[in-house]
Amino acid sequence: MESLLNQASNNPLVSFTLLLLVILTLPPLFERIKLPGLVGLLFAGVVLGSNGLGLLDSESESIKLLADIGKIYLMFVAGLEIDLDEFRKTKDRSLGFGFATFLLPLVFGITIGLIFGMGLNAAVLTGSLLASHTLLGYPIVNRLGVVKNEAVTVTIGATIFTDIAALLVLAICISIHGGEFSATSLIIQLVTLGIYSAIVLFGIDKLGKEYFRRTGDEESNQFMFILLVVFLAAVGAQVINVDKIVGAFLAGLAVNDVVGRSPVEEKIEFVGSTLFIPCFFVDMGLLLDIPGFIKTITTELPLTVAIVGGLFVSKWLAAAIAKLLYNYSWNQAMTMWALSLPQVAATLAAALAGLNAGLISDSVFNVVIVLMLVTSIAGPILTAKFGRKLSTPQEDLASNKTELTPSYITNPNSASLSTVANSGFLYDDIAAELTQPKAERITSYPLFRVVVPVANPKTEKYLIEMSALIANHESGLVVPLSIAKAHVHMDDPQLKKTIKRSRRRLKTALKVTAKFDVQAKPIIRIDDDIVHGISRTAREQNASLIVMGWSETNRLQSRLFGSITDSVFWSSHCSVAVVRLLKEPIDIHQILVPIKNLTPQTIRTIRFANIFAEANSATITLLHIDEHKTNTQKISELEQKLQHILDTQIKPETKITTKFLRQDNVAAAIVKEAENYDMVVLRSMRRRTAGGLAVSDISDRIVKDIQCSIVLFGESH
Repeated sequence: MESLLNQASNNPLVSFTLLLLVILTLPPLFERIKLPGLVGLLFAGVVLGSNGLGLLDSESESIKLLADIGKIYLMFVAGLEIDLDEFRKTKDRSLGFGFATFLLPLVFGITIGLIFGMGLNAAVLTGSLLASHTLLGYPIVNRLGVVKNEAVTVTIGATIFTDIAALLVLAICISIHGGEFSATSLIIQLVTLGIYSAIVLFGIDKLGKEYFRRTGDEESNQFMFILLVVFLAAVGAQVINVDKIVGAFLAGLAVNDVVGRSPVEEKIEFVGSTLFIPCFFVDMGLLLDIPGFIKTITTELPLTVAIVGGLFVSKWLAAAIAKLLYNYSWNQAMTMWALSLPQVAATLAAALAGLNAGLISDSVFNVVIVLMLVTSIAGPILTAKFGRKLSTPQEDLASNKTELTPSYITNPNSASLSTVANSGFLYDDIAAELTQPKAERITSYPLFRVVVPVANPKTEKYLIEMSALIANHESGLVVPLSIAKAHVHMDDPQLKKTIKRSRRRLKTALKVTAKFDVQAKPIIRIDDDIVHGISRTAREQNASLIVMGWSETNRLQSRLFGSITDSVFWSSHCSVAVVRLLKEPIDIHQILVPIKNLTPQTIRTIRFANIFAEANSATITLLHIDEHKTNTQKISELEQKLQHILDTQIKPETKITTKFLRQDNVAAAIVKEAENYDMVVLRSMRRRTAGGLAVSDISDRIVKDIQCSIVLFGESH
């Protein structure tokens, strides 16, 4: 048995297979018990490492390579996900809070290190480990609809300062520890680092924009280009005696504007979050010495408490200073504190670099693991607690008056040749429209367009019927779409068969729309990618809505390869409704819409449900579920706000009732309530942490248990 285990640990193929199995299964299991998925990866590393089964060896070349790539990827994604646009809006305040939330933890960490007998250099590095932060709470404030609250944008912007400063301190400390430190060498190191940073930040940015301009839609080549510059930056950092994670983070900032929020960014993050970053966290578990870890927790408990407590206190003081300087409320200050607590990306990467350099001891490294575990759990919990108390900027809700229509419909007089041409309408449509006087164009031409991809004959009829009901209500047009997949050769016999099948599906669609007396414009599109075919056709037709059938992709397959639904959400320019209809749409008369917070996205979800209800003479129940301990006054305020929005923005012509429940298990409560309705409309949201690890949404947990028709309504990325 021992011989078999030794062979397994030394076999790269077996090691890689085990890593894939762990990455695939453990994070979702740990998320189910309300723990971050990365905790499951650390646990796997401990169990499979030298302190457990011995199936993985942290010293093997394959594990080292994957872990190094994961560490580089982690810091690259941390830089890539920083919203530079939001930082530019509040850069002065972001730098102010960034300085405070970096300096105070640094001072606390240095003081704690010196008190516990560390050398000055090790104490400074320990302080820098507390000074950065990872935005694990960002998906929560995004879900709550308070991302545009200034306190949140300032905290997000501060991440740039704290991470860069912490990595700079790491570079200097490791240089000093290597015995190469003097006043002259420090100046040379700083100048070299400055030149290197300028080359990476400005050179890669300019080169990347030019490369992307020339390559157009060649996403594969663009993806490889990004990978190349990331690892070139990492290698370049090592050349100037700086840790490779510094180069990776700078590369992330450099390509931030290049990739924007494009499908290429999705591919980059997907590869990292699916494979390489999890490998890094598993390796962290392999490096954990369990006897030493237990000893640190027990015999060196004062050090652990001091570092964890020092982080909490220093970050709170920084938030309190921001409150005083910028006249923020306590809820804003506490949200800033909660957002800046988690220590994951830069902290773990820097701690590992310090451990490998011999600058910090195993005890300090173990304390950093404890710090990561505590803050990665406490940070999101506190963010949810204080974030929901933030006020949503009223201008966002007030300006949310656009229906599911092109923006220029609200101002018909502004329609012009350039407006229509940029909308992507086909040439014959433009010619027909522009022959009419301007005043007649908008009223006679159907601007509301519903694109319906048809592929499954079993679901096609219900999809078209639902789209026809919505289009009829909005005096619009249904665009049945069939994608004929093809690659290079347009004379491929298989393509001819595919086009023939597409024509049959579109004929069926036309028969359905004719019954509802709705205009239809069937389209066959030849494309080598289904997602691109859907999203590009929707853009060309200036669609207001995409209605898609339910995907039967299981969660494991989706986790590995993604899904068409996710990709359409990411790439489309308009709202997307993914539907699973168990009965004909005309027989759906009772609709349930669970709501959590009154964000612009929630209001658009209610508006979608209202359009369908009015088209089908249905009634709507808005369901809000709170925990038993929720303040009664808060529920009353939410009810008043909701009624105000219904009266001033939705203005329903059908019956909309509101229902408030107290239930700790939200998913179970929604499933129970859904038993009394024909259809449930859920808001779909995709969330991702700054480390790239996916976070499950409540919709994922309830969809499989609901026994009635479902609509997942989502926004474009």
